[in-house]
Amino acid sequence: MTSVAQPPPSPTELTAIQVTMSDPRVRPLLRELGDEYSTRYGKDAHAELARYPDEEFTASHGGVLLLLLEHGEPVAGGAFRRYDETTAELKRIWTHSAQRRRGLARRVVAELEREASARGYRRIYLTTGPRQPEARGLYLTTGYTPLFDTEADPETIGPLPFEKRLPAAPHQGEAADR
Repeated sequence: MTSVAQPPPSPTELTAIQVTMSDPRVRPLLRELGDEYSTRYGKDAHAELARYPDEEFTASHGGVLLLLLEHGEPVAGGAFRRYDETTAELKRIWTHSAQRRRGLARRVVAELEREASARGYRRIYLTTGPRQPEARGLYLTTGYTPLFDTEADPETIGPLPFEKRLPAAPHQGEAADR
């Protein structure tokens, strides 16, 4: 019997859902992020994940937490919180360790940008650690402006800040006028 490799699922087979931190489907995100940060930075990074109260990632506080599901299972996710009146701050961008190199983080970032714009935010701000070159690359290739010297050794900078201006969301009914 000959085995034929199946193509990866198309992005349309992924479902983006908004959840709360208490949703059990968030556990892999929190566990893997904590383990990843601890491995890269040599300390218990679970404290970093607890730095912001869970409610900051809810709509009533100007934030969101979303997961990408494939066949009902979380494969990627991320969140934003209100940074200021016009700025959302991306946090907790994650791709399941078994699902990397599929463009899922790019999809998460795009979903978060779309949601932030729909909620009236005009700017995204974020920081990533100096030992996360794949995250740095993601933000550079998706149109984020580095707010640091990209030629400097990242270890001398600390957290690497980025920003991106968001397009204004169409007003209610505007899309129908086109």
